[in-house]
Amino acid sequence: MAMKFEKTGDNTFMLDVTGYVCPHPQIYCKKALEKINVGDTLELVFDNPSSGESITSMCATTGDQIVEKAEEGGKWKWMIKKV
Repeated sequence: MAMKFEKTGDNTFMLDVTGYVCPHPQIYCKKALEKINVGDTLELVFDNPSSGESITSMCATTGDQIVEKAEEGGKWKWMIKKV
């Protein structure tokens, strides 16, 4: 269980926090968004359902946009655009 943050393409990054429970996914997501530029997109992968609520709330506060949400096999993949 290791958090993974990597660049996946031009202006796109991926953060995998599978296996972590609150508040860690939100904290790692916040730190990842601080590292990327405005306009970049972060693909967030997590498996703790309650993390979705805190990350949604955080994005509402920061103004970052959750542009896509998908769930498959107990894992959520969200695309977050930094604004």
